[in-house]
Amino acid sequence: MAILDKWTVDFISSSVEQTVRLGVRLGELLQLGDLLCLSGDLGMGKTALARGIGRGWGAAIRVTSPSYVLVNQYPRLKDNRILYHIDCYRLESQGDVESVGFEDILDEEAAVMIEWPERIQSMLSDDRLWIEIGYVNMTRRTLRFTASGKRSAKLLEAFKHSAFGI
Repeated sequence: MAILDKWTVDFISSSVEQTVRLGVRLGELLQLGDLLCLSGDLGMGKTALARGIGRGWGAAIRVTSPSYVLVNQYPRLKDNRILYHIDCYRLESQGDVESVGFEDILDEEAAVMIEWPERIQSMLSDDRLWIEIGYVNMTRRTLRFTASGKRSAKLLEAFKHSAFGI
């Protein structure tokens, strides 16, 4: 793991299982209002990371890719608070974005994770944790965590402590 600065951490995951475990650590720390942006090409492991985040959040059901429905909701067992999982891959126009109601979701008191966030980046809060996943080989992926606001910086700091003990 490389800590590039207060705002950025790089890590190489050696397996899908490790990516899920990192997601669990992050999901345990999520608070209402947090925004996670999961970016990377197809097959990089965004949904594996999201599955772990949902597990750490305490979701009542297993996180799956919302590719065809665009938005999934995962209520937390202990208090029924919502984690939204949004997939923007199929969005092609501003009209598509508006028809899904993303503005309402992003304004709601919930935690939100978005796959393909670059497609709606102009709509997103400036305070977000951006996670870029890249290809190393068939089993290994790079994960770059970049915080861009006060809350996301606190989240990243807590995540570094939880996941790596630093």
